[in-house]
Amino acid sequence: MVKTQERKMYKTRNDLPEATRLKVIEILNARLADCFDLYSQTKQAHWNVKGPSFIALHELFDEVASTVLEYVDMIAERIIQLGGVAEGTARSAAARSTLPEYPLDIAAGHDHVEALAQALSSFGRQARQAIDQTGALQDADTADLFTEVSRGIDKYLWFVEAHGQSNH
Repeated sequence: MVKTQERKMYKTRNDLPEATRLKVIEILNARLADCFDLYSQTKQAHWNVKGPSFIALHELFDEVASTVLEYVDMIAERIIQLGGVAEGTARSAAARSTLPEYPLDIAAGHDHVEALAQALSSFGRQARQAIDQTGALQDADTADLFTEVSRGIDKYLWFVEAHGQSNH
């Protein structure tokens, strides 16, 4: 079970009701954990990929990681904007992440493509759920943030999956 701090709220003039902000912050912190985990999984692929497509995948994985790290920052900053506390440590992310565990014993490019595509797909699904959840809570700004994140994740899922697809 994840140990979280008391739901301390900082004063803000943001006009979303406090009850709404608390619910949105919980959603944001859950996705922050997933996003931080996705970043670390992408770097795992970047560092350890081997094979004939090494340089292409190495560079692609680094580009994905850089963008995912931007999403980590966007999600964490939205939590703060709403008066919350971003739970962004590696331990918190590890305890809360819903992403499948990344295999540590793979090296071949096609294996990393499959593993990273699974992680991107899983996170993309969670981001789309967050769009719906925060939209239902009448927080269009957070829903828009997750729409931007989802769109970017889908683009990188396409890029990564393309390395495993061919016309046989």
